[in-house]
Amino acid sequence: MTRIAFHFNVDHRLRYACRVTRKARAAGNRLVVYTRDAARLAQFDEALWTFSALDFLPHVRADSPLAADTPILLADDAAHAPGSDVLLTLDDEAPPGYAELFARYPRVIEVVSQNDDDRALARVRLRSY
Repeated sequence: MTRIAFHFNVDHRLRYACRVTRKARAAGNRLVVYTRDAARLAQFDEALWTFSALDFLPHVRADSPLAADTPILLADDAAHAPGSDVLLTLDDEAPPGYAELFARYPRVIEVVSQNDDDRALARVRLRSY
């Protein structure tokens, strides 16, 4: 059964997501990071390179030829991303077909900032799940 965890009231959504990613990798987990927002996915990609001078978090887009050999995949279409240990969602809405999608992951993590709009959208996702 998939465990879904909401990390509420974080100070900065993408920096916090980088810390979650680092912790999951330190535990030996493979991750898929998902959002349909192309700009947010690009910002997260950049954040993984810059958030810590001491950490290297190898990542590629899920459709990259290197995806099978890379532990962190960035996906804007979760339906075509491979199953993994953790699905980290940074989207504002529940993924399409989330019940079938979540069945491919033992853990799903949602990161929610202190922003009122972000929190309201997270509440909608929580009720959906």
